[in-house]
Amino acid sequence: MHLTTSLRSTLALGAAAALLLTGTGAAAAAPAVRPAAAATAAAPSAAAAPSATPAPSADTAHSPYGQLRPLAELSAERLATGDLVAAAKWGTGSPIDDPAREQEVLDTVADQARRLGADPAATVRVFRDQIEANKVVQRGLYRRWDANPAQAPTGRPDLQEVRKEINRINGALVQALAGSPRARSAPYCAPLLTAAAVRVHQQRRLDALHTAALARSLRSVCTGA
Repeated sequence: MHLTTSLRSTLALGAAAALLLTGTGAAAAAPAVRPAAAATAAAPSAAAAPSATPAPSADTAHSPYGQLRPLAELSAERLATGDLVAAAKWGTGSPIDDPAREQEVLDTVADQARRLGADPAATVRVFRDQIEANKVVQRGLYRRWDANPAQAPTGRPDLQEVRKEINRINGALVQALAGSPRARSAPYCAPLLTAAAVRVHQQRRLDALHTAALARSLRSVCTGA
């Protein structure tokens, strides 16, 4: 099921509120890639809010909201790696679209889903959205850096190290999907996912680019009518 208009609207309103509250032209996104941190192998954790997604508390871990919130948190964490991928490719001539890598990711998560007893087709649909959302971030950053070269990264992360971080998040996201089939197929999935996404938006203080990408990444999470 496509992400509801209410989720997109709520996230957009959250972004607008963040802009008004901060009094700046953009709320803080996943931290900008800057020289020293960007060029090190540890760069993924430097750019991605906390690298480890906090576990839900014991009283909510098995509730529908407790099952859906990690999906929003991990999606936002994965989106933060888009900043690093963009910085790694910036100025190299490497295209944002990488069909071979994308297919590798989809094949891997489908296999992980099968081993967990989850629906591989549904998992692949979610990860297609994750990949497209990551490219939304990369294209948006490219436009930003083209328009204002002073904001462009001056260091280049190791793309292979960044991909290791992406693979780690992918595995956690597959597990979260495998553990939430009832919540994702329930009629209340969309409003609960909206609440989870808005909470993540607020905690990470996502800018408009990353907020739009988060909505894109969650489009296929809810599978119910």
